[in-house]
Order: sequence, then structure tokens, then C-alpha cells
Amino acid sequence: MKLSRFDEKHVRCRDRYGGTHEGVADYYDADYCLHEFGRSEDAVIVNEYLIFKTQIASIREIAVHGCVELRTERLILRRCRTEDAESLYRSIGKDPEAVRYTGWNPYATLESAQKTVQEHIDSCGSGHFYSWIMDIDDVLVGTIGAYDFTGDRIEIGFSVAEGWRNRGLATEALKKVLEYLTENEGISCVTAWCASGNASSRKVLEKAGMEPVGSEKDGLTIGGSVYDRLLYEYRNRCFDRSPRTGG
Repeated sequence: MKLSRFDEKHVRCRDRYGGTHEGVADYYDADYCLHEFGRSEDAVIVNEYLIFKTQIASIREIAVHGCVELRTERLILRRCRTEDAESLYRSIGKDPEAVRYTGWNPYATLESAQKTVQEHIDSCGSGHFYSWIMDIDDVLVGTIGAYDFTGDRIEIGFSVAEGWRNRGLATEALKKVLEYLTENEGISCVTAWCASGNASSRKVLEKAGMEPVGSEKDGLTIGGSVYDRLLYEYRNRCFDRSPRTGG
């Protein structure tokens, strides 16, 4: 059994002591385990449980759905935790720049942040509701989520915490979530919008592969300023039934 093939895969692992562990597996070779854990044997960590090869009764990759942990080159996209509320309030809710072009702030106070986080925790296990924290080495650096699923469409939105912007993190997260929603969850169209004055969000949406599909003239009034509401879509080609032309 080669444990290395399960690295960063969603697995169900049963140990020889009767325990069952599900989640993303992190593989470590024998040399690393000897240095870090004093035992020269391959191992995986699943949901913070360290399991050496000889302790594994069975392990297999599993299909997953819903708001599960996702990985990118730099980010772990994970579910909200109760303790995230304070970080969201301090790094996003108190930052005027974070809500400059949205007109709404679910993290404006610690109380509203706590309420929002609890709603996301409660909703992530039901239907097509997705909410992730962007996490780098246990530091909250942003949020991304998809909500309001109707028919074959769902709307996506994101925010990046102060001090972590302009590093390509939003684009990295958005690419991963778009792929997951369309290829794994079978959602044919993901939509988004942004204010015409929000050049940063426009850049993120377009770099992630979302296409502009229209605009609503003077569709947004935020803090006394009026903007066009720019509309974007990302479609799974498997569901795209529009006519094709070619040579």
C-alpha cells in the first residue's frame, strides 16, 4: 500500500484500534516521520490524527460533496469555526475598504460577526450552501462562499482581509471554488457581480475565468456613490448547450 498516492486526497481511513477518520490526508514519508515523530515509517495525518502505515486497517479515496475542505497552492479553504468571528470582525468588519463597493457588512460588529459565522456553520451541511475561510498556516486571510442556489445557478462572492490583498489569493481561491462547484457539485453556472468602480474585483473575476455578460446601468448606490452593476458568469462546458462553430 503506497500511502503517498493519498496525499491531499479526501479519504476514509480506519485504524487498527477501531477509529474511523475522514478528511484530506497529508502524507509524510519515513525520513520526515523519523525526524519529527521519532518513528521511521510512512504516515498520514487525517483531521489532525497521525496514523502510521502499520496502524492502518484500511484507507481509500472517497467522493465528497458540500462544503468540504479544499486546497490550493497556498491556501486551505475550510469551514467556518466559532472562533473565526473575532478575526472576521477585526480584519474585515472594521476595515472600510473591505466593504467600500458592497454596501453591506456582515462583520461590522463582533455580535453580527458571531451571528453570521453561526449561520454559516449551521447552513453548510444543508443543500447548495458553501462558505469557506481562506486559511494560511492557521491565519484567517479571507472568505469565499456561494449562496442563493436557484435552478442550475449559484452566486459567488469573496473578501480578503487587510494586509493580505494584492497577492493573488482571491484569484487562487476563486479558481479552485469555480472548479469544485461546476465539476464536483454539477452546478452549470456560477454568477457574480461587482461595482463598476471596483477594479480589483473585476480583475480577480476575469483572471479566474469568469466572463462579463452584461451590466445594470446605475444599479448600485453605495455610500452616496452610484455605480453600474457588472455581471459575470462561469459555465461548466459539460452543461453548455450553446451552438459551437469551428473548422
